[in-house]
Amino acid sequence: MFDRLQALADRYEKLSELLCDPDVASDPKRLRDLSKEQSDLQEAHDAYTEYKQVSEQLDDAKLMLGEKLDDEMREMVKMEIDELSERKTELEEKMRILLLPKDPNDDKNVIVEIRGAAGGDEAALFAYELYRMYTKYADTQGWRVELMEYTENDLGGFKEVIFSINGKGAYSKLKYESGAHRVQRIPVTESGGRIHTSTSTVAVMPEVEDVEVEILDKDIRIDTFCSSGAGGQSVNTTKSAVRVLHVPTGIMATCQDGKSQNDNKQKALQVLRARIYDIRRQEEEAKYAGERKSKVGTGDRSERIRTYNFPQSRVTDHRINLTLHRLDSVMNGDIGDIITSLTIAEQAEALERETMGTN
Repeated sequence: MFDRLQALADRYEKLSELLCDPDVASDPKRLRDLSKEQSDLQEAHDAYTEYKQVSEQLDDAKLMLGEKLDDEMREMVKMEIDELSERKTELEEKMRILLLPKDPNDDKNVIVEIRGAAGGDEAALFAYELYRMYTKYADTQGWRVELMEYTENDLGGFKEVIFSINGKGAYSKLKYESGAHRVQRIPVTESGGRIHTSTSTVAVMPEVEDVEVEILDKDIRIDTFCSSGAGGQSVNTTKSAVRVLHVPTGIMATCQDGKSQNDNKQKALQVLRARIYDIRRQEEEAKYAGERKSKVGTGDRSERIRTYNFPQSRVTDHRINLTLHRLDSVMNGDIGDIITSLTIAEQAEALERETMGTN
């Protein structure tokens, strides 16, 4: 581990030199690439630098303990040794996590699809509330949300909603949200006061560039039509809405909320690329499904990942057996604790696999 950390530290210092080179400064693409590489190494570099400092201080304190000291000073040195030893252990754990293979999509923006599933109107209403939850969480992170496509029901819920979230690390945090979200409550349409169970599905896909998923003109079919609102009524008499079909895969994307037909076309292609990439990624991961399955899930749309119980103000994430009794704050976007717990669980599993692989 320490050989890798030293190599990383050497590369970080080399990057610092390169970024001061006038030739690099005059090349925007190279400057951007090298700056990003250094930024990616920053946290591990800082942790390793602090680790070396703490280790040196700990060695000095242990040497001091062997000297002739009065009782008060000896007690102070022992306390310092305990504190430094604890910090050293924390840094070792942190560095092991930082050296784990990084998901190449973690820094990407995301495209999120939410659909009302089992439960009719109630599922659509819950889909809208999930959309609201994610947009409020995005606000706390300083991310930008753009609504791309939606279909409402007569009660103001979403039968389907597609939106993008742009911000550094968006995928790294929201990737755990893919799956079936279950709600238990008395629906507004229920006159008998009975608790119903409904579900909405969430799909979180990394946004991909043209070079990552090439879509050839000959492989797509584009249709235009008039935009429509809840219940199918027309809200636009011009054919600005766009539907794009990727013929080789049969994957389709539609957008009607842009300002123009061209705007809708670009957004539909953006969603189409993300869907194609997501399917390819899932197929690749399926090859290893027999070998292992992460405790935080595989992103399978049918996997029930979380239950939102309104009568008990309870949220339970079934993948890691985490239960919180503050449903209101969660529905208002306070999902940071859930995401952090899922991240820690995944890191612990990855560390366990790495340890087993080295034994």
